[in-house]
Amino acid sequence: MPELPEVETVVRSLAPLVGRRIVSADFRCRRILRGADPRALAARIQGRGIAGVRRYGKFIVVSLAGGGFLVIHLGMTGRLLLGGPEGKHTHAVLTLDRACATNASPAFSEVGQADPEGTPPALLYDDSRQFGCIQFSQEFPERVAKLGPEPLEVPFSDFAAALKRRKTRIKALLLNQGFLRGLGNIYADEALFRAGIHPLAVASRLPGNRARRLHEAILAVLTEAIAAGGSSISDYVDAQGRKGFFQLSHRVYQRTGQPCVACGTPIRRLLVAQRSSHFCPLCQKR
Repeated sequence: MPELPEVETVVRSLAPLVGRRIVSADFRCRRILRGADPRALAARIQGRGIAGVRRYGKFIVVSLAGGGFLVIHLGMTGRLLLGGPEGKHTHAVLTLDRACATNASPAFSEVGQADPEGTPPALLYDDSRQFGCIQFSQEFPERVAKLGPEPLEVPFSDFAAALKRRKTRIKALLLNQGFLRGLGNIYADEALFRAGIHPLAVASRLPGNRARRLHEAILAVLTEAIAAGGSSISDYVDAQGRKGFFQLSHRVYQRTGQPCVACGTPIRRLLVAQRSSHFCPLCQKR
């Protein structure tokens, strides 16, 4: 599932959408709309301008001119693509007006310009497993608003205080979107390794120095992953179809049995909160 760095990368690659207008919308799969009527939703957003695109945790929030939000969650295999051919897993197509010379960017002109016959570019939503979703909300959606703080912005004092209130396993806590929004399995594993903390350590028992190391490790891992365009392990690409390459820098995630990059001990795997957790039994302490 795309996590914070992957969703942030997608959002940045969607920047050319701002200022564009949705000429028409075609929703082909009720499942990704979570019960909404495809024709009604298409009619509701047709003709609306795109005022902004931002990330909120793992959600992509598209602000529409005149009010309202399109909220997109990519699930496990969802992809937003600017232009390109439609495929058998294309479940939504937003046809856009042509870019003005003043707001078109080089990135968009490569993949999203009108074709030689004048067909306006489109934003495609592809999802082979259909676990993602697209929803419209007139107000900022409550289920998104109630998520925890942004990992890249939360002050250490707030982070440390929140740890002290939680008597759960630290890996499970980091996956809790009410604790931090956007952090997922890959980057929780990588941050815990850098901080030298075992995934089964109890959050409330971490002393201040270890809590600080974890806070710093989360910031570092996420920042580096965003700079690398995220981790392309299976289906993930940005809106221009480009893969990330932070997977080449993973130190523990999906490296079960391979030697630890720090001490050579084989990396182990265990389940925490029904998710695979990868760690070094020597470098990471409870």
